[in-house]
Amino acid sequence: MYDFAYQKPASVADAVKLLAGDPEAKAVAGGQTFLPVLKQRLNKPSLVVDLAGLGLSGIKQSANALSIGAMTTHATVARSAEVKKAIPGLAQLASWIGDNQVRHRGTIGGSLANNDPSACYPAAVLALGATIKTNKRAIKADDFFQGMFTTALEPDEIITEVEFPLPVEKSAYEKFRQPASRYAMVGVFVAKGPAGVRVAVTGAGQNGVFRVADMEAALAKSFAPDAIAAIKVSPEGLNSDIHGSAAYRAHLITVMAKRAVAAAG
Repeated sequence: MYDFAYQKPASVADAVKLLAGDPEAKAVAGGQTFLPVLKQRLNKPSLVVDLAGLGLSGIKQSANALSIGAMTTHATVARSAEVKKAIPGLAQLASWIGDNQVRHRGTIGGSLANNDPSACYPAAVLALGATIKTNKRAIKADDFFQGMFTTALEPDEIITEVEFPLPVEKSAYEKFRQPASRYAMVGVFVAKGPAGVRVAVTGAGQNGVFRVADMEAALAKSFAPDAIAAIKVSPEGLNSDIHGSAAYRAHLITVMAKRAVAAAG
């Protein structure tokens, strides 16, 4: 780990000012990805800005939306009665992230800002047509994810909350876990709500999370596993590694999608 300065600002405005004033500064949320990267000397920030204590955690529900603060932990989302009732698939997804220690430290905002191609939350945010709110603006999920570890966020922009439109009629997430890391080799989130029927896949694509239009169209006509059983996803552009080939991941997308539809009911 390289030397760096550390600041724990008292407000979002102060955090933004610190990040804007130093191009080598990095923000840390739960630190579940960032700290291992520092330990392995894969990043060399001059300043680490701690986002804890900025009042960015909590879950709020209105008639039209469920809002989750950026610093809300995975464990909090998983056990929230409001989330379980409004979007059960989201609570289920959060309960499957990492292990118990990771779920009590990792945050939804940190996961989205990092945009790991195998992370779970991007699939839910994209499938549910959520909006990522920052200190500057509101960004639709379709515009937020821009490739592996790449998002629409600017260097001095901080996620403050994630807003999910309600009511969600159906939602479920299924993932094929990598045994050691528990990251998704393939994860599929299926949702039917204000944004229509949407199917989002994580873990499989070289450029991160993506939607499957053919499945969405089929499920819009008939929301049943059999409606997508014959749909084949092209392996082109999918990950291929020691854990599974691109062709295997393409097959898993249909398998996980069918399971998610069945779980959604």
